[in-house]
Amino acid sequence: MIDLSTSKRKIEHLEHCAKRPVEARNVTSGFDDVMLIHKALPQIHMDEIDLSTEFLGKSLKAPFLIASITGGHPDTTPVNAALAEAAEELGVGIGVGSQRAAIEDPGQESSFSVVRDKAPNAFVYGNVGAAQIKEYGIEAIEKLVDMLDADALAVHLNFLQEAIQPEGDRDATGVLEMIEEVCSLNVPIIAKETGAGISKEDAALLKEAGVSAIDVGGVGGTSWSGVEVYRAHDSGDVISEDLGNLYWDFGIPTVSSVLECRSFVPVVATGGVRTGLDIAKSLSLGAYAASAALPFVGPALIGADEVVSSLSKMLNELRVAMFLCGCGNINELRTSSKVTVTGWTKEYITQRGFDPKDLDIRSDL
Repeated sequence: MIDLSTSKRKIEHLEHCAKRPVEARNVTSGFDDVMLIHKALPQIHMDEIDLSTEFLGKSLKAPFLIASITGGHPDTTPVNAALAEAAEELGVGIGVGSQRAAIEDPGQESSFSVVRDKAPNAFVYGNVGAAQIKEYGIEAIEKLVDMLDADALAVHLNFLQEAIQPEGDRDATGVLEMIEEVCSLNVPIIAKETGAGISKEDAALLKEAGVSAIDVGGVGGTSWSGVEVYRAHDSGDVISEDLGNLYWDFGIPTVSSVLECRSFVPVVATGGVRTGLDIAKSLSLGAYAASAALPFVGPALIGADEVVSSLSKMLNELRVAMFLCGCGNINELRTSSKVTVTGWTKEYITQRGFDPKDLDIRSDL
């Protein structure tokens, strides 16, 4: 019989993401529907482009976060160490996986705290599930922040995954009120979806609750319903496997979710971000930063140098995109570059009540 402990799940999740196809199958993030307007006369020097920015009061050398990946099992410690070393070297932000395992077993704390140890100057954010706030209380959540000396805390909304997991927490009652209570802590709170996106209606509620930012976590990247399919298959749970397959691509794609949320609070574009061009498109649409997890899982299992190489490639691609749009810094990319949205994404957001004129967008968030 499979061990369903939180720590065991963490290593299973990491192994499935590293070895199996876990991305969206039939739905894309929407980046193919986004076109940056090329500037044939950029009139800037590409090598002088400034990627630096600020996010939630912290300086970043580039508008990127290594999204929450892992922690909570001894074998995840070197993975988080490699990710953190890369984040420190390149000056980007980094999040940890759900710290629930450290609440349940303090012996797992080092698998998370290693991130701050290896990235003493980086923007580091903690991570806890919305359902766990109610279960463990505010004092326990404060300890998670202290564990990392965290610059922010992500409260993840993963109810699709919870619905698929046999051991999932399906009680979402009172979650918004608990998020509002967590927002009283002396640290910025990021509301973070994990692959199903966030609508403008939920964004309005989250802003009212007091969150400082929204990580849209849209469809198009890792499907946690898909990850649970593999776990269910390995344990012989046919019902959960079928349910996970049905909801593999459920939710709002990343680009659409950025457009839904961008007018409420600073937005992070996560979900299928795979290139620097995706980062550039995200910022032109109104995001303050982009993030990704899956592209760094394999490199992190090898070591920090591999993570640095993979991320440096993405940041160079971002620099090229900015050069071709004539943008010398990140603020210009957000406010001066033009981007046009077409295809399925245009149809979706038009039906959601957005003015079609806004699809030829000049970001002004």
